Amino acid sequence: MLRALRGWKKDVVSDLRAAAMGAASLEDVIKWGHIVMFSNGPVLLIRAEEERVLFGFWRGKRLLEIEPRLKASGKYELANQVFRKGDQVDAKIAARLAKEAVALNRKLGNPQAAAKG
Repeated sequence: MLRALRGWKKDVVSDLRAAAMGAASLEDVIKWGHIVMFSNGPVLLIRAEEERVLFGFWRGKRLLEIEPRLKASGKYELANQVFRKGDQVDAKIAARLAKEAVALNRKLGNPQAAAKG
């Protein structure tokens, strides 16, 4: 997927992926057409779209204190940060978000199982 990207989107996706992978033990796969990272269930996603890149967290509503630019999405706990052309990734914040998201999955379990209950 990363090889197909060009310009600012490739830079943003690369920076987000590197920050997340450097912060926590995560397995990353291409699922649903974008990067999904797992640790005791899905933790985060990185999705490149036509005009934006989404950095989404299954338990993102619990991470707003770390990054207030996360916006709630859907009826569960999902929240996304949107990057557009010209936006820069703050690697420290991205890493902190990933690390805390992994800790939440460790503490609370797989968020997909919680959503089904």
